[in-house]
Amino acid sequence: MTGTLTTDAPTDRVDSAGGGRRSTGATVARVLQRQGALIILAAVCVVAGIAFDNFATFGNFSAVAVQASFLAVVALGMTFVIMTAGIDLSVGSVFALGGVLAAWGSQHGALIGLLLPLAVCGLIGLVQGLIVARGGLPPFIVTLAGLLFARGLLLALSDEGATTYKVPEGSWFRQLAQGEFLGLGLTVWIVIILFLIGGVVLHRTTFGSTILAIGGQEDAADLMGLPVARTKVVAYLMCAMLAGLGGTMMASYTSSGVTVLGVGMELEVIAAVVLGGTLLTGGAGTVLGSLVGVLLLTVIKNVINMVGTLNSNWQAVVSGVILLVVVVAQRWLAKIERR
Repeated sequence: MTGTLTTDAPTDRVDSAGGGRRSTGATVARVLQRQGALIILAAVCVVAGIAFDNFATFGNFSAVAVQASFLAVVALGMTFVIMTAGIDLSVGSVFALGGVLAAWGSQHGALIGLLLPLAVCGLIGLVQGLIVARGGLPPFIVTLAGLLFARGLLLALSDEGATTYKVPEGSWFRQLAQGEFLGLGLTVWIVIILFLIGGVVLHRTTFGSTILAIGGQEDAADLMGLPVARTKVVAYLMCAMLAGLGGTMMASYTSSGVTVLGVGMELEVIAAVVLGGTLLTGGAGTVLGSLVGVLLLTVIKNVINMVGTLNSNWQAVVSGVILLVVVVAQRWLAKIERR
């Protein structure tokens, strides 16, 4: 019984009932806060399936999964960074840089095309992480500088965008994103594997526990003797490497390194992670939720394309409205849960 024991039996029952109601309300609020995106995604899919004959088909779902895979890889890394109460604004530019490096490297060998962007993008993430964790500078400023650096580097490599590197025909590097297995694109399987690993890391390792502890209360985590600085560095390193991997997959998919890709991608990635239930203040969230957030944004784009009468600008409008509603709802539900 959650109520205070008294000699007045009726009062005790009321307190117990009230405690039960509060407990039930907090549980419902917690579920809605963390699974809201999944509920919205299911509702959108049901409505779209009724409205459009070709929506609920394997071919369309497969296409949506492939489209979502590039954003999902980047969102996985961003999830860990935001859980530490940080942010990484450089992922869009790092994504584009990874694509350019992958396309250029593939001309000298498929393995180089795969490893070069991971190494360079990982180095950018490592430097950003060290400055944030060791230098104590705000992640917003540090990663904004990283955004400008990565974008400038890819423009220098591509002669201000005038040169587009092509992946050689016949290279197995193309099959990284263009191949299929069991009817699904290989990029989808890459995402599945990465998110399974991410889930295990977050919920079954001390690194994941430390990530959540830092986001919950960094000073307390430091007093507990947890490796706060090292964990934050690894989070930013991992985020940049995954952004570079996403760009590598895109280069394989398009068979070229396109410099204009990734512009504004950081905002879409952050939106997907927040939609998935990860709090911008850190300390709470799941990798599965981020994947649901990515799928929700991608399905919205797919539905708008099927409408036909709406241009691409409506994708941003609808996504922005849903994001605003979800963020407001999260704060409201968090207050209910605390009560």
